[in-house]
Amino acid sequence: MILAARLGADDLGILLAVIVLLAFSALLALAETGLVRTSRARARALEAAGRRGARSLSRLVEDPEGFLAPVLLLVLVCQLVAATLVGVEAARIFGPLGVALATVFEVVFIFIFAEAVPKAWAVGHADRAALLAAPVVSAVVAFPPFRFLSALLIGLAHLVTPGRGNAQPEVTESELLALADVAVDEEVIERDERALISSIIAFGDTTVREVMSPRPDVVAVEASTPVGAALERAMAAGMSRLPVYRESLDDIVGIAYARDLMRAVRDRGEDRPVAEVCRPAHFVPETKRVGPTLREMQAQQYHLAVVVDEYGGTAGIVTLEDLIEELVGEIADEYDLEEPLVVPLSEREHRVSGKMPVDEVNELLGTDLPVGDDWHTIGGLLLHLRGQVPAQGDTVQAGRQLLVAERVQGRRIRTVRIVQLEEVPEAAGDLEHEQR
Repeated sequence: MILAARLGADDLGILLAVIVLLAFSALLALAETGLVRTSRARARALEAAGRRGARSLSRLVEDPEGFLAPVLLLVLVCQLVAATLVGVEAARIFGPLGVALATVFEVVFIFIFAEAVPKAWAVGHADRAALLAAPVVSAVVAFPPFRFLSALLIGLAHLVTPGRGNAQPEVTESELLALADVAVDEEVIERDERALISSIIAFGDTTVREVMSPRPDVVAVEASTPVGAALERAMAAGMSRLPVYRESLDDIVGIAYARDLMRAVRDRGEDRPVAEVCRPAHFVPETKRVGPTLREMQAQQYHLAVVVDEYGGTAGIVTLEDLIEELVGEIADEYDLEEPLVVPLSEREHRVSGKMPVDEVNELLGTDLPVGDDWHTIGGLLLHLRGQVPAQGDTVQAGRQLLVAERVQGRRIRTVRIVQLEEVPEAAGDLEHEQR
């Protein structure tokens, strides 16, 4: 009753203004948390779903600096003005004691109701908070004085922080993979889908050299070979396409299709040289990314390309199947009779194909074999460390792994046995070798 008697119409108006200011401050605090926690991808997803306010939200999150400065400024102004009004009124009504009471009240009330509560709710309901606040913040940002003030504040912020680096990507590849791992743990996606996501991400960084069949594995025929003999070679190798060369594999003149060879044999032209029925060959550099190569194959409708090195020589061949396998894994058919790429021998020993990429071995076996520009496969690493073609049974140590040349044919390392060492001798360097 005494307090009511002391309050006049002006005091009630000030009280109402304080309530409005704190309510608006709470809304802006909610907007700050909700908008900052909303990524561009999430905003676009909400817009695609037709959620109310999603269009304004998408425009805001495209330029976080554009809304953050005015929102923070308005929160500060609302809270300072409300605190000042409460302090003045308390001092007038209660005297010096009122200032102390007003200070305690302002700290507790503003912290709880204008900061903690709205921000905590926005953390738990980021989508609803962002959609609710987006139209309001859009109107504030579009207001000319605030737009000018926002640009001024951002400019001042840039002046006092000249060392700002370039903006980092909103979502990195590692974060995307981590998100996929979380989705697998929460049974949102299957493990096979997670593996496909990983393959798609790695696909963009893979070069043709990493997926091609190397030159020693290329099955080809000389240009003067009779069509009948070329068809027999294709059938024996289980190939539907064969490169055709003149003097060596570095002079490929075309690609012989098994269908064309069969048609020629049917027309009694089996003695004709295969060069007369071959089609033009397509060539790609070994450093070309597999993504553009796949799109080029699709657009120009061919399934095999000759891979050339920097000197114009033939490094190998790449097929459409090779590129697709980078995404979905090995595609085996009735002609694929090759040995498995990895065979576990014990807990610490594995037999791997010499042509298996080092990075894939590290990923599958948890090893730390070195990856360099001078080699790509396990066989290439063993050659690099030995400095010469190893004999069968030769060993070389790389970090915590012992590599054994298990099967060598000519100058090719067919299989390598990898032994995980429990301890690395102190005298052993990172890359040292020893011959048995």
